[in-house]
Amino acid sequence: MGRLGPTEIILIVAVILLMFGGKKIPELMKGLGTGIKEFKNASKDNSSTEKKEEEK
Repeated sequence: MGRLGPTEIILIVAVILLMFGGKKIPELMKGLGTGIKEFKNASKDNSSTEKKEEEK
């Protein structure tokens, strides 16, 4: 149970297309990309803050 085969991936993509439609998918992916980018920036800021505190 942990790996997704090609059939499962195709099924998931088909369900997503049915739920959101083709026009909405790019907007969703853009929002997802923005969220991931913000998360990476926040984690990077947090790790640099921790390093500064350790140096004190």
